[in-house]
Amino acid sequence: MPTTEDFLQLTQWLGIATLVSIAFTLLCFAFKWGFRFRFVGVSSFMGVLTASVFALSLVPFSPTVVPGAARYSVVFDNGATHTAIAVSSDITASELEATLKQAAMNLASYGRSGARNARLTVLARTITHPQPNVSEPVYLGKAEQSLYQRDDEQISIEIDTEKLNQLHALQPS
Repeated sequence: MPTTEDFLQLTQWLGIATLVSIAFTLLCFAFKWGFRFRFVGVSSFMGVLTASVFALSLVPFSPTVVPGAARYSVVFDNGATHTAIAVSSDITASELEATLKQAAMNLASYGRSGARNARLTVLARTITHPQPNVSEPVYLGKAEQSLYQRDDEQISIEIDTEKLNQLHALQPS
């Protein structure tokens, strides 16, 4: 994953390319070449591209890592207040708690829509196969975090220990 330093270096190279493009555009106007107006568009696009990459160099892209968290994948996201993640069926309670906290911290953003006091709800689930060719989702827990107080470390985490214990009982030894 590119870092902010990578974007800053790319900004420098794009800035140089933009200046060269502008210089060539001015040269085209000086000699009244027929394609000079095309290079006005090229130079403008290069300027917008340079500014966009510069903006990416200002924002850190590093996701939050919580020690003990397991791998997860986002399986549902409505873009507002509800998200579901899939976790492994052999996850432990401590791993599930860390994973829910990490997912809530990484998925909460200012771009999500919702009411003034909206909270992001992250549901953790896994898939079991009680019979051949039958899949059943099992919801193991949820985390809730405020969408408007990002610095608030108060993430509400609920783990369904009964379902987690049932899931571990079904696991082959």
